[in-house]
This record gives sequence, C-alpha cells and structure tokens, in this order.
Amino acid sequence: MSIIINYRTMTLPDNIEGLIQAQNEQDSTRFSQYFTANATVSDEGASYSGRAEIEQWIQQATEKYQMQTKPIDYQQSDTSAVLTVEVTGTFPGSPIVLHYHLGLEDTLIRSLKITG
Repeated sequence: MSIIINYRTMTLPDNIEGLIQAQNEQDSTRFSQYFTANATVSDEGASYSGRAEIEQWIQQATEKYQMQTKPIDYQQSDTSAVLTVEVTGTFPGSPIVLHYHLGLEDTLIRSLKITG
C-alpha cells in the first residue's frame, strides 16, 4: 500500500499495512493476528499480554473512541520500528499524533508501546 503524505509516497510493510487496516475497520480479531502469541501492548499506563488481551483491548478502544488511524511516518531497523500515526476519533484533543514503538519478530509484532 502506498500512502501519499505531504506530497511524498510512503510504502508500509504488509504486516504494518494490515495492522492499520484492521484497526480502521474495527476488526479486532484480524488486528490481534499481527502479534506473536505472547506479545505485549502498553497503552495509557496499562499493559496487555497475549492475543486474547490485545484483541479485547483494541476492540474496547475502537468502540469507545471510534478511532481512525493514518500513518504519517515509518522507520524500521532489523527488529524494531517506529510508526508515527495521526489518530482521529471521539476523544478530547482529536486528532492527535502518536508513536507506535514496535518490537518485531519475523513478520509479527512481539511488542507495541504507544506514546504521544
């Protein structure tokens, strides 16, 4: 998927593209499949472990805030990446820019830490 941002094109890896699509389509089951079985997520001071907790977390967050996520930057090394996104939704201060700090294991995500 190529996304035009500020008149430039950014190509995301298939797994990251799929993660964003699943989140925007509010498909929490598909979203969780981009994570390893024992992956961890840290968001708003809470931690979630394993696909079942990650699926429940993203389902509750997308239902509560009706979030839509637009990638604006992506930087990757061998086993980690930072995805910068603009998130809109029904929360105070929308839209906001967040950074998804990803730990990668092959084509899956082993950790995700979301920061402002």
